[in-house]
Amino acid sequence: MNLTIILLFLPLLLGALLNGIAGAKFKKSVSALIGVGAIAAAFAGALTIIPAVNGGNVDDQAVWTWISAGGLTVQAAFKFDSLSMIMALIVTGVSLLIHIYAVGYMNHEDERGFSRFFAYLNLFVFSMLILVMGNSFLLMFVGWEGVGLCSYLLIGFWYDRERKEGDSTWPAEAAKKAFIVNRIGDFGFLIGMFILIATFGSLNFDAVFDAAKGAPDAPLFLGQTPLWWACVALFLGAVGKSAQIPLHVWLPDAMQGPTPVSALIHAATMVTAGVYMVARSHVLFDLSGAGGIVAWVGIATALFAATMAVASFDFKGVLAYSTISQLGYMIAAVGMGAYAAGMAHLMTHAFFKALLFLAAGSVLHALHDVGDIRRMGGLRGKMPITFATFLAAALAISGFPLLSGFFSKDAILVYAYEQSMAIFAIGAVTAGLTAFYMFRLFSVVFMGESRDKDLTEHAHESPLVMTIPLIVLAALSVVGGFAFLGFGESGPFYKALESVFHGEHHASFFNPAMLIGTALGLVGIAAGYFMYKDKSAEDLQRANALVQLWRNKYWVDELYDRAVVRPLKWLSSSALWRVIDKGLIDGAVNVAGALMNAAGSILRFTQNGMIQTYAAVIFAGAVLLVLIRLL
Repeated sequence: MNLTIILLFLPLLLGALLNGIAGAKFKKSVSALIGVGAIAAAFAGALTIIPAVNGGNVDDQAVWTWISAGGLTVQAAFKFDSLSMIMALIVTGVSLLIHIYAVGYMNHEDERGFSRFFAYLNLFVFSMLILVMGNSFLLMFVGWEGVGLCSYLLIGFWYDRERKEGDSTWPAEAAKKAFIVNRIGDFGFLIGMFILIATFGSLNFDAVFDAAKGAPDAPLFLGQTPLWWACVALFLGAVGKSAQIPLHVWLPDAMQGPTPVSALIHAATMVTAGVYMVARSHVLFDLSGAGGIVAWVGIATALFAATMAVASFDFKGVLAYSTISQLGYMIAAVGMGAYAAGMAHLMTHAFFKALLFLAAGSVLHALHDVGDIRRMGGLRGKMPITFATFLAAALAISGFPLLSGFFSKDAILVYAYEQSMAIFAIGAVTAGLTAFYMFRLFSVVFMGESRDKDLTEHAHESPLVMTIPLIVLAALSVVGGFAFLGFGESGPFYKALESVFHGEHHASFFNPAMLIGTALGLVGIAAGYFMYKDKSAEDLQRANALVQLWRNKYWVDELYDRAVVRPLKWLSSSALWRVIDKGLIDGAVNVAGALMNAAGSILRFTQNGMIQTYAAVIFAGAVLLVLIRLL
């Protein structure tokens, strides 16, 4: 497995370093070759895991002992099982297509910006691989923080841009918001790790899972066990990273980054980290009984975000809310114990959501980065490849029969149908809303006539380096579900995960839940298409009170601003800065300096150059030492 580890990590690290340090001196073609070549090598490394895992269990591969303190030992080691194999393939495979697409999309940047972008992309994927391949919570947390840092750098890539017309934020502010909100969740992850260390004395996955089976039942706090609190704290990290309510507010603003960044964050990396963490920790969540909280937060987020997607006018904004909603589906699945189904939707979502964002980038590339869908329309003839591939992705996410989303989303609904009718009902309604807002978006952008002929007059199809990834992802969105998942437990994906999720029950695929979910999806497709294909910009603008509530995102950002941001700013300026920082800390430093200055002013009189003074000081010192000795 040494070759696999080298291929997975070393090229990406070297690619980030080469482009990051010397990339400004490279031609764009060289920077692109380094960036794309590094991720291609990592994908090749992920492919080499398949025969090893299929051949039987592979032991954790330790590279070195990282921490040895008291009874705690943490190794820098990697886990090779079917779950990490699938995640590595998804992360590197989809990221490779995004890297190729980015060569064309970012070509307008100068050499310095171009190489910097690929350095960040390589480092992002490197961090994500650390997250999914590490064999301990601590190594997972290193990757967890790494993707958080890279998201900050990539969302704020155009840090010198100011707010554009119609935008609620700008890149530098959006990057800061993403970083701060994620730190809230990461604090919970840290607390969870501390509880695990205190309870089990280890952070290694296998050691913690084995010890948890004999975990103490004695309550730790508020009638709950240490294991329950550890799971809840870890899940808070997932709430931040996977943008679940109430920490979802950073993800829509993350659209300020370049479109390949949006695809990378929303499809294959970062936001799926929370889903993976819960799935990897399934033993803990099953034993603790904390899965109910996970499931309800997930399904509430799914419906909550879907309503905002219905009302948004920003092309990438609709897709951002869609991502939050689909992540809610995945979180709900793993919360109910349908870990394989949740991971299946993670995979298919990576296909069609990457395609949706890259197709959106193709449209924005043709329309001079204008993202207001009220100014679009009639693009199907000008951009036929983008039109066809976007349609494939829209059908897939809507759960159209036999496309990828049909197999994974309905698997979750079928499981919910047997576990909780309330969660099933909310999930089914959300499935209908998903189809509705996706075909609202599709119809407004591609169908009918242009609403701004000056904007769309010169629109044209993107170059091959951008359209080839679209075609590949469209193929995966169409056939990926049937090929990898099959019906019920028949697919190779579920077979591979049997070794990780032992004994997970899969409900019969063909049952009323599947029929209801599919029917609502088809109704949503028809409603979205026919209601919006010929609407004018003025008709789109009209809204009743409910739609206005959704359009204003439930005023959550405004609530946070008034309840958290403004009070903290006031407290900082009036008390923390003026009293503590300036008065106490600066005052203590100034007093210490004044005392030293006064002491120096006194002592300098002894340094007058007269030998009599020095002799007197020596004599006084000798007398003082004698007195001290006598006393």
